[in-house]
This record gives sequence, structure tokens and C-alpha cells, in this order.
Amino acid sequence: YAFDSTTIDLCLEVFEWAKFRKHKGGIKIHTLYDIEVQVPAFFHITTASINDIKALPEIPYEKGAYYIFDRGYNDFSTLFKIEQIEATFVVRAKKNLKFKQTSWKRRLPKNVLSDSTIEFTVYKSSKDYPIPLRRVYYDEEQGRTFVFLTNNFVLPATMIAELYHNRWSIELFFKWLKQHLKIKKFWGTSENAVRIQIYCAIITYCLVVIVKHDMKLERSVYEILQIVGISLTDKTNLRDLFDKSNINNV
Repeated sequence: YAFDSTTIDLCLEVFEWAKFRKHKGGIKIHTLYDIEVQVPAFFHITTASINDIKALPEIPYEKGAYYIFDRGYNDFSTLFKIEQIEATFVVRAKKNLKFKQTSWKRRLPKNVLSDSTIEFTVYKSSKDYPIPLRRVYYDEEQGRTFVFLTNNFVLPATMIAELYHNRWSIELFFKWLKQHLKIKKFWGTSENAVRIQIYCAIITYCLVVIVKHDMKLERSVYEILQIVGISLTDKTNLRDLFDKSNINNV
């Protein structure tokens, strides 16, 4: 799973309950995205003023699962809970992280600059996460470097980096959601109306993915959504609707 949030800007004069800054409103959709099946598994809606870290306790964590976070989620008390339920996390470390290395690997694969075991030197961090962590310093060929923290000491360092790169799929989902499901324009102005419209948009996305999977369609999710959108009052069987020979008629 990848966990992240996206912010939708709102006009503060119209959506007074969604105050974000002095003259700006907004809401956040905190989403747990299942990377394997490409669907959202859980989401939590708050006003945009809520810090991303505060949404971490809301996640329904599973034993044996892998959780991928960006560096905005360096909440070590929650990460330690993931460790305790025997799940794995990979999080991008902040630049100001204070730690000491207790051991490190000498023979490193290409692009891996460092692979070490660390302990925190700051009291609060060491109290929140009292056991050793693995730190992987990775260099991409494009000239960008990343520092990852994980509780997994078994996987190769390159695999840790690959897990984090899969986080990009949740960014694509957010982009798709805003572009194709029209949740930037709201029909109602109350908090409940906004929530219902977001729920409907995500449920629609999940239903389309289920149809695509069950019918083994080769079309994109967006294309399926477009065909369904113009055929809502049509009683044609779905298999006939998505038959490639009928594409000109559609």
C-alpha cells in the first residue's frame, strides 16, 4: 500500500467550514492505495488544515502488508506500531534526521551509497521508536538521491528503493481523480455534500476497475468511464457495449 494525501482548494466565502489559511479554503483526501490492484483501499477526508501525520492512526493496518510513505510521514510512534503488528514500512527520511550508525554493509550494489543499521539520538524519536532501523541511501541515475528508513532488514537495498518508486501510482490516481471525475466542481456547499460527492467519485472509480477486471477488458479505465457515462440510460448488455466491433457506433 502507498499512503498519501491530496488537497482540493475551495472558495472560503462559499465553503466557510473548510478554512485552511486566512483567505483560502480546502479539504484533504488521505488515501491508502492498493498498488497491486490499483484501487484505493481506504480514505479519510479532513479539512486541509489537518496535518498529514494525524491521519496515520486512522489506517486499518494489516499484518504482513507493506506500507510506503513520503517524508511527510516521519511519525515514529505510528511506524513502531506497524513494526509491532509484523508489517513492513518504507518511508523517505527527512534531511534533519538525528541518528548514529551501529553497523553497515561494505559491499554495495550499483546506485546504493549506504546501507546501515541506525539508532536515533534524539530523546523523543528514540522513545517513539526504541529499536534499530535500517537506513538506505540511494542514488538515482538522474542525479537525485533518496534516503529511506525501513524495518525490513532482509530485502536487498535496491528492492527498498523500488518499493518506494511504486508510490508514484498514488500520485497518478490523484491526478486521474481530479481530471476525470469532476470533483473540483461541487454541487453542494455543505461539508456533507462535498463528502458525498467525493465518496461517489471514488466508488465510481472502484466499480469501473471491477468491471475492467471481471470482463478482462483491454480498454483504459478512463475509456470505460466515458463509454458508461454516455450509456447510462441504455439497457445494452455490458459485453455488447464494450465490444470492439461496436466502437464506431459508440
